Amino acid sequence: MTISRFSDTLIARSRQVILTHQQPGGAYLAGPFMPDYQFSWFRDGAFIAYAMMLDGEIAPVQHGGSMAAQWESAQSFHDWCVRVILRRADGLERCIARAEAGQPIDPRDALNARYDAQGDDGPDGWPEFQLDGPGAWLWSLSAFVDRFRLRPLPLEWERAVRLVARYLAALWRLPCYDCWEELPDDVHISTLAAIYGGLRAAERLVPGLDCSTTAQAIRAFVLERGLTPGGELAKSVGRDAVDANLIAAAVPFGLLAPDDPIMVRTIERIERDLHAPGSGVHRHLDDVYYGGGAWVLLALWLAWYYIERGDLAPAEALIAWSERQADAEGNLPEQVVPPMLAPEHYLAWVEQRGPIAQPLLWTHAKYLIARAVLARSPSPRACIDWRER
Repeated sequence: MTISRFSDTLIARSRQVILTHQQPGGAYLAGPFMPDYQFSWFRDGAFIAYAMMLDGEIAPVQHGGSMAAQWESAQSFHDWCVRVILRRADGLERCIARAEAGQPIDPRDALNARYDAQGDDGPDGWPEFQLDGPGAWLWSLSAFVDRFRLRPLPLEWERAVRLVARYLAALWRLPCYDCWEELPDDVHISTLAAIYGGLRAAERLVPGLDCSTTAQAIRAFVLERGLTPGGELAKSVGRDAVDANLIAAAVPFGLLAPDDPIMVRTIERIERDLHAPGSGVHRHLDDVYYGGGAWVLLALWLAWYYIERGDLAPAEALIAWSERQADAEGNLPEQVVPPMLAPEHYLAWVEQRGPIAQPLLWTHAKYLIARAVLARSPSPRACIDWRER
């Protein structure tokens, strides 16, 4: 199946949005027109780089003098991450030592969730201590290295991989902010899934690196303490609720197989509780951010899961809905309203931060990923052109 059977207008626009807003040093600005989002996150960037890798396999393009711009884009982001990580090496070593000694870490020593384009800290006051991002980066880097057979790793890449693996192995039990930058006192199952996937990726990246004991401990912890009374993955330990980010436990981090009964029950509850009929997917039932709208990237993430399961009809419906959310220029937003879970909170967020982020690079990345994996599946249908709605 080739991409020529699709109308590739929105695919081309998504590619352009990402390449245009990547910074010269490799950082991807998460949302180039929202001030709070004019930073580069490990988590968002990991998925953006993965999307660029997949898209480059389908249709490599010229941009900025490169004949394989998507692949160079991904490599540039990974180089940026390595520089940021090694710049923080002393602090990470202090975190590792304190965690291994059973002492509290100093958050100032930990990896931040986001950095500016030069790799410097953002303004104070942001919920920076998040462990899912470094795990997601290891997973994305491993996919890139496997695709291009970049072995042995450059020495600085190997240093960064080893350091991040040790950091995650030492800190995985600690409460931290989740990927929505909420609930800092919880242990989040989606975060544990990202750490698990990252540690398994680190083993593939560095021959002889053994993270199996920690990875097995994480999986055992999730199965023992990370389930709801109904047998689904829980949003976080002790909560009888799901979060749409739990899709990541199967796709892409592999904590559970897509058809594992626990994962199937989790997806079924996400559909019941969080998938707005005929629309996108809410983050969680307590969401008040911009009124708790329906997220486009979560609809695309759920589509990715369904494609991996071989369930193409619901995947195609989610992709088609997502495509209809593009504006006249083809920019995809973070979320759409309505529907909203908490509409009384919407205007306060607009007054504080301005309109909902559009474009959001993470959303465009998820679109490219969903389209790429669908292209490999049997009998994908044609992609609509948003200008023909």
